Amino acid sequence: MFDRKKVMEEFDQEMARTRRMLKGVPADRMDWSPHEKSWTLGELATHLAQLPGWTAPTLQAGELDLEAMDREALAPPSPGPKGLLDLFDRLVGEARKAVESVSVDAMDDPWTLRTGEAEIFTLPRWNVFRMTVLNHIIHHRAQLGVYLRLLDLPIPQVYGSTADNP
Repeated sequence: MFDRKKVMEEFDQEMARTRRMLKGVPADRMDWSPHEKSWTLGELATHLAQLPGWTAPTLQAGELDLEAMDREALAPPSPGPKGLLDLFDRLVGEARKAVESVSVDAMDDPWTLRTGEAEIFTLPRWNVFRMTVLNHIIHHRAQLGVYLRLLDLPIPQVYGSTADNP
């Protein structure tokens, strides 16, 4: 069952943790990548900064058709470290408003991800928000932590102490 108060508390905590991680992205290493098949640091950090922006579409629409998406709009060039934080903060604000305004009943409504006519999945909207927004952010935040560690940069505290912040 969707509990708006608990969801907002968790959302705010995870966004604060994510912001701390994004603050550690260095301007002079945005083109660095740990492997030729991996995103650059700038691409990963930009994607992470954009993910709160998936909240309103998830909560306000009943489906997403990947075939109809504007993929170029999803992957703009990295705005650099300061721009990442500005983008992230703006999208977190928009996401908070979307979560605060959605009805509790609507969170149980079905939401579908498809590619054209092919349905990938249909789940309650609440599950989709958890999976494609919150869990997705946590996943890429962890990747960003690995990137920072490989660059020998300090890892901020997320759920507890780190070797850099005991």
